[in-house]
Amino acid sequence: MKEKIENYTGPAAGWGAVKAVAEAIREQMDIVPDIITMFEMNKPQGFDCPGCAWPDPKHSASFDVCENGAKAMAWEATAKRATLEFFAKHTVSELLTWNDCDLENEGRLTHPMKYNEQTDCYEKIEWNDAFAQIGQRLSNYSDPNSVEFYTSGRTSNEAAFLYQLFAREYGTNNFPDCSNMCHEPTSVGLAASIGVGKGTVLLDDFDKADLVICIGHNPGTNHPRMLSSLREVSKRGAKIIAINPLKERGLERFTYPQDPIEMLALESTPLAGYYYKVRIGGDTALIKGVIRIIIEHHDAAVAKGQASILDNEFISTHTVGFEELKHDVLSTSWDDILSVSGMTRDEMEQIAQLYIEAKSTIICYGMGITQHQHGTQNIQQLINLLLLKGNIGRDGAGICPLRGHSNVQGDRTVGITEKPSQSFLDKIEQRFGFKPPVAFGHAAVASMQAISEGKVNALICMGGNLAVAMPDKDACYSGMKKLDMAVHIGTKLNRSHLLTAKNTFLFPVLGRTEVDIQKSGPQSITVEDSMSMVHASHGKLKPASPYLKSECAIVAGLAKATIPNSKVEWDDFIDDYDKIRDAMEAVLPGFEDYNKRIRIPGGFHLTNAAAQRKWLTQSGKANFITTEGVIEDPESATHSELVLATIRSHDQYNTTIYGMNDRYRGVFGQRDVIFISEAQAKKQKLSAGDRVNVIALDNRQNRTKRRLDNLKVVIYDMADRCVATYFPEANNLIALDNFDPQCGIPAYKNIPVILEKASAVS
Repeated sequence: MKEKIENYTGPAAGWGAVKAVAEAIREQMDIVPDIITMFEMNKPQGFDCPGCAWPDPKHSASFDVCENGAKAMAWEATAKRATLEFFAKHTVSELLTWNDCDLENEGRLTHPMKYNEQTDCYEKIEWNDAFAQIGQRLSNYSDPNSVEFYTSGRTSNEAAFLYQLFAREYGTNNFPDCSNMCHEPTSVGLAASIGVGKGTVLLDDFDKADLVICIGHNPGTNHPRMLSSLREVSKRGAKIIAINPLKERGLERFTYPQDPIEMLALESTPLAGYYYKVRIGGDTALIKGVIRIIIEHHDAAVAKGQASILDNEFISTHTVGFEELKHDVLSTSWDDILSVSGMTRDEMEQIAQLYIEAKSTIICYGMGITQHQHGTQNIQQLINLLLLKGNIGRDGAGICPLRGHSNVQGDRTVGITEKPSQSFLDKIEQRFGFKPPVAFGHAAVASMQAISEGKVNALICMGGNLAVAMPDKDACYSGMKKLDMAVHIGTKLNRSHLLTAKNTFLFPVLGRTEVDIQKSGPQSITVEDSMSMVHASHGKLKPASPYLKSECAIVAGLAKATIPNSKVEWDDFIDDYDKIRDAMEAVLPGFEDYNKRIRIPGGFHLTNAAAQRKWLTQSGKANFITTEGVIEDPESATHSELVLATIRSHDQYNTTIYGMNDRYRGVFGQRDVIFISEAQAKKQKLSAGDRVNVIALDNRQNRTKRRLDNLKVVIYDMADRCVATYFPEANNLIALDNFDPQCGIPAYKNIPVILEKASAVS
């Protein structure tokens, strides 16, 4: 498509989404039965969407599929194939010059392969030979902790459970996973505040909330099925507040494609009635300001003999730390709050008043909150706000983290964690008869640091595109090439597969959409959505190649070759996945009658203690947690500098690039752009269409060697003192040691930078 920048005036979804879906299907799929199968997505007897983790409604529309879910399905179910002939024709050196979109667009992998350094090509290898070679190398390493086991969030519960069994019987807790790069502050921050590292709401709560606060997320692109829930909130008269540095159409208005009247009349439903543009990195300052106003109004009301604004009974019965929080926010400088947040006091007064008036409030947040050096504190401030009025553990109220990958939450539930609890390890030992390691392992940043320092022998990747998703590609790419062995398990080719080690294997795997036939017949797998609903997924399509194996079968093959005397009944598990689930039931709390309950349409809900006002914290109560100061990222230092956030385009899902358009932001045919407000552009003496270089600053505000050159300036409705550009291209602006010290998440959303005209000499 021709490059152009234009103002997008339409709503989210609507006819634009229908057209985009049609184009994706036409581009990727050419078999009518396969296209018809798309209507089975998100149905009780169908397959779960391979995209986001928004839950399925109990009474779903006849076609409960969003635009980006359809793109994800078409991308996986494509008719295109990356065959052995393709890899014989194209060397790895050549493929490294291709862009990320073209690499994946070549289609589905069809055969297990091993890299040949002499020919610089991937070449055919048989499964058993590959397993034997990998098992031999793993057996020869003297230290199991020199191997990293990475997990993508699209891995099923069953495969993830087997994967962690394999690694732990091998002897390590090294489990970097994609949650480390998106919602690790949720796991850490929520657990410290309310005792559970998951959201507390169900989909039904959106039918009962008076107020929904959407902060730091973009549902139109990242979780579009949420838009139908927000539409219902708006239609019944409840209020929606949007807080985001950029104006996003998916928070403003929405045309429901499944509503023929709305579609034919070209109508749309307004969503957020209140939209506030917070400065990137100013979230803690903003929430502290709102909390301060609420407490001041409460104290004034009580002094006048009026009704209490705070839920005093809830605070006294269920919480600790309120007085410390009150002292902290009342002693925080208003000048600091306003400067760092980039918002006015009147705007904070409006937010506070809306919160005070609401009986029940839900706060939804995404990676705009988590991907900071202080993402954990951001989340704890949101919990502080909810606790003031008892908005945890009752109908229509609670916290709602918006997960990206469709099973990233489930993977953590079934054991993909570098910090396992002793009770979990004890259950494994009781069920399987081996003693798992107790020493904590590596999460994503620690894994990549060890890889870049040459301390790792092997990396096994269950899906994903790890090197591209991580910060500082120079360190990551060179580290990957130093490995003795890399094993990649995926549906399509990506750049991480091309960063070849001394021994590199590339395995094709069944996708979520495909039938998985084992000895006992067709198998189902299970996933957990953002609201802790666990349900079955049944593939429907013919596999892309007869040489594909399931994730579970590949894990079993690797484990059997590596641990000849394994205590795990690998063959039985692969013959019948019900037996995997029986073993999971014996190990995991809340999975009683697992096989029975997943056969119920819609599955079952994992009990959430905090939602029942049972606080699994050290204090035994919900904790108000104070955060010193207001600068969300203290390394940003001054208030006058620019802070950059990485964002997704509308034509991508994580590191997967479907195309070169970003429809809602008016960008077409290109990705080399940088968004900036009109006022900020004038301060920088820039105009639309200018080309700039972006240079990252270190914690002392010095220029670094990390840069991204020749980006086109796009004037956009967004907060001042901020810029934004696309992930993953901008990841190299982030150092590997620029992460939240409490949870280890890289600070993708808070990078201090300077801009220079592209013609300037650096």
